[in-house]
Amino acid sequence: MVFCFARADVWNQVYEPHGWHWLPSALVAAVPVILLLLSLTVFKQSAPRAAAIGAGAAILVATLFVGMPWGMALQAFLFGAATGLMPIGWIVFAAMLLYQITVDTGKFEIMKASIAGLTADRRLQALIIAFSFGAILEGAAGFGTPVAISAALLVGLGFRPFPAAVLCLIANTAPVAWGGIGIPIRVLAQVSGLPLNDISAMNGRILPITSIIVPFWLVRAMVPWKETFAVIPAILVSGVSFAVTQFVWANYIDVGMVDIVAGAFSLIATAVFLKFWKPASVWRYPEEKSMPDAELKSYTRGQIFSAWLPFLVLFVFVVGWGVLRHPKVDLEKKELLPGVKAAVSFEMPGLHNKVVRVPPVEAEPKAEKAVYVFPWFTATGTGIFFACIMTALLSRHSPRAFSRSFLSTCKRMAVPLMAIVPMLGLAYITRYSGTDAILGLAFTRTGMFYPFFGTFLGWLGVALTGSDTASNALFGSLQRITAEQLKIPPVLMAAANSAGGVMGKMVDAQSIVVAATAANLIGEEGKILIKVLAHSLALTAIVGMIVLAFAYLFPGAVPHGTVLKF
Repeated sequence: MVFCFARADVWNQVYEPHGWHWLPSALVAAVPVILLLLSLTVFKQSAPRAAAIGAGAAILVATLFVGMPWGMALQAFLFGAATGLMPIGWIVFAAMLLYQITVDTGKFEIMKASIAGLTADRRLQALIIAFSFGAILEGAAGFGTPVAISAALLVGLGFRPFPAAVLCLIANTAPVAWGGIGIPIRVLAQVSGLPLNDISAMNGRILPITSIIVPFWLVRAMVPWKETFAVIPAILVSGVSFAVTQFVWANYIDVGMVDIVAGAFSLIATAVFLKFWKPASVWRYPEEKSMPDAELKSYTRGQIFSAWLPFLVLFVFVVGWGVLRHPKVDLEKKELLPGVKAAVSFEMPGLHNKVVRVPPVEAEPKAEKAVYVFPWFTATGTGIFFACIMTALLSRHSPRAFSRSFLSTCKRMAVPLMAIVPMLGLAYITRYSGTDAILGLAFTRTGMFYPFFGTFLGWLGVALTGSDTASNALFGSLQRITAEQLKIPPVLMAAANSAGGVMGKMVDAQSIVVAATAANLIGEEGKILIKVLAHSLALTAIVGMIVLAFAYLFPGAVPHGTVLKF
C-alpha cells in the first residue's frame, strides 16, 4: 500500500484492518448498516432512534476497528448531519410546504378531479404521477423531491398510504442517473476521468431497458397478473415513450435534460393515449366509491389550469435553480467560482484534506475534501420555497394563511428531520472512514462475474449514502481501476455503478423516511423497507444481467467517443 502523506494530523484509510481477511473485514464494516436495518425492521424502532443506533455503531467501527481518529470520526458525523439539514432536509421541507399550500387553498381537490377525469383507474394514475411526473421532478430537482411530492399526491388522490409510499419508491429508479440536471453523471465523469458523453450514452443504453420494465413492475406491485395485463397497452405507451426519449436524449442530444424531456414526453403520450383507450374495467381499492361524473365535470379548464399551476411554477423554479447551481458551483472542488456570491463554504478543520483514500480505491493517494457548502440561495430547496411563495401569491393565500401552512409543515417534518440528520451522519462516517471502500473491494473479487457484481457495488453505494451522486463519487474511480485490470470497458463499469445505484435508491434510509413522511406513515419506515427490499434487489439483478450482456455479448455497443450537442 502506498502512503504519500506522513504528517501526524493526516490519516490514511486502511482497507485491511489488523491484517484481517477481506471477508471478516467486510462483515465488520457492514455492522452499522445491519444494525440500522435490524432496528427499523426486527426491533421496530423509530427512524430517528434507528438512525442514531446506526450512526453510533459507525463511529465505533471507524475508530476501534479501522483506526480512524476520534476527532475525525465526529467531524465526519457533523459534516453529514449538516448536509442532512441543508440541502437534503430543506428540499423535502419545501416540497411538503408546496403540497400543504395546494391542500389549504383547495387546489388539490381540483387536481384530484382533473386526474380522475382523465382516468379513475388507480393503476393508470400511478403510471402518470409516480412514474412520468416523478421523472420530471427527479430531473429538475432530485434529492427526494419526486418521492415527497408524488407520494403526497397519490395519498391525496385516494391511494392507500402504504402502497403510495412503496409505488413512489419503485418508480423513482430509472430516472435517477440524470437527476438534478444530470449531476450524478457529471460527478461520475469527474471522479473516473472518463468522457462525460460516453458515460451518459452508456447509461442511455442500459437504463432504457429498465425504463420499459419499471412501469410494468410498478403496476404488478399494485395488482395481480390478470389486472396488470389488462392495462398492458398503457404500460407500454408510458414505458416505451420514456425509454426511447431517454435513449435518444442521453446518446445524441444533452446530459442535463434527459429526465425532464423523457418524463414530459411519457406524460403527454400517456395522457393522449388515454383519451382514445380505456381499460375494460376500472380498478380501484375495494373500499373506494367512484367519484360521481357530475363532480368531475364541474370545473372549467381555467380552474384546472390554475390548480396545476403550482407544479408548473415548481418546474420553472427548480430548473432555473438547477441552471443557477451548475456550472457556477465547482462540484469537484466544492467551491464557488469568481463572481458567484450565492453560497457560503466552511472547511471542516479537523477533516478537510486530512483523510487520504489510497490504492486500490484510487489510482494514486488522494486527500478527501471536507468543505461544507451552505447554499443559502442556490439550494434546490430555496428554489422550491420561492415556488411556494409565488404559488401563495397567485392563489391569493394570505400571509396569515401562509404562516398556518408553514407551521403545519414544521410539525409534520419535525420527526423526519430528526431521522435524516443522523442517517446522513452515518453515510459520511462510512465514506471518510473507508468502511464503504472495504465493502466495495469485496465486490471486486468476483472475477469474470464482476460486471454483474460491480453493478451491485453501485447499489451498495446508494443504499449507504442515499445518493447516486455520492455513490458515483465514492466508487467511480474504483470501478474504472477494476475494469481496466479485468479487461472490461471502463465506461461500461462506470455507467454500471450509476445504473445499478439507481435501483438502490428505493432502499436507502433517507428515501424511506421521505416516503413515510409524504404518506403520513411516520413510524412505519421498517415495514416500507421490508416491502421494497426484494423489488430493489431483483431490479438490480436485471441491470447486472444487462451489464453482463454488454461486457461479453455486445462489447461493440459500448460507446467510444459519442458526440453530444450542448
